[in-house]
Amino acid sequence: MKKIKKLENDTISKQLTLEQLRREKIDLENTLEQEQEALVNRLWKRMDKLEAEKRILQEKLDQPVSAPPSPRDISMEIDSPENMMRHIRFLKNEVERLKKQLRAAQLQHSEKMAQYLEEERHMREENLRLQRKLQREMERREALCRQLSESESSLEMDDERCFNEMSAQGLRPRTVSSPIPYTPSPSSSRPISPGLSYASHTVGFTPPTSLTRAGMSYYNSPGLHVQHMGASHGITRPSPRRSNSPDKFKRPTPPPSPNTQTPVQPPPPPPPPPMQPTVPSAATTPSAPPPHSVHPSSQP
Repeated sequence: MKKIKKLENDTISKQLTLEQLRREKIDLENTLEQEQEALVNRLWKRMDKLEAEKRILQEKLDQPVSAPPSPRDISMEIDSPENMMRHIRFLKNEVERLKKQLRAAQLQHSEKMAQYLEEERHMREENLRLQRKLQREMERREALCRQLSESESSLEMDDERCFNEMSAQGLRPRTVSSPIPYTPSPSSSRPISPGLSYASHTVGFTPPTSLTRAGMSYYNSPGLHVQHMGASHGITRPSPRRSNSPDKFKRPTPPPSPNTQTPVQPPPPPPPPPMQPTVPSAATTPSAPPPHSVHPSSQP
């Protein structure tokens, strides 16, 4: 019983552990989904921001820095060489400034792309780590399920074995608790039916001592004599022919009155057979005559 209780406690603890692992698995899956959604949203926001910055820079590159000069002013400025040289220097400075802006924008874009790639790599590593952790938890859950099933099967086997042992132990008392005591025969290893072992047990009914002294010849009616069934089995049974014929039953003659005749001692009973003498069993005692027919010579 202690082992069964211990196995039951182990089963309950493993079930609780399995439920806890299931809850942890669900929490991990929810956390992973939330992190993935947050990562996707953050990346989309940054991509939208980059696209907006790209459009702004493209518009700045496409549109001129200042209003284009009118053809009349250009024609008037070109007339003088100083104005022409000033205009050339202005254009060169404008080109240099635009080139610097372009290089700065490219450098910033490359830095942001490198940062985004690094973040993406970190996110992939984190995702892989969470997937491996989830796989380990699933394997652990499967192992716990197998252990739980093995424990349940062993518990069922123990219960079945205990039930078989209790059943085997319960059959023996039912055999022994027969109203007729049973003593195994030393000459035979095979068990004898309790209903046939008349000669191997002590009967539950024993006549009084006075009746025994008076002689059993008055009570040993022809229907109560037993016959020897065989020395090999050691079993004696009542004579079926005489016990089944109540018409041939002969009552003993009533004893003479003590006032008219001197009490005479009855003849001794016949010698017993070579086997152990048997006494009528409790099943045959009702066929004996009532006790009031005792010979008065039994009294001293």
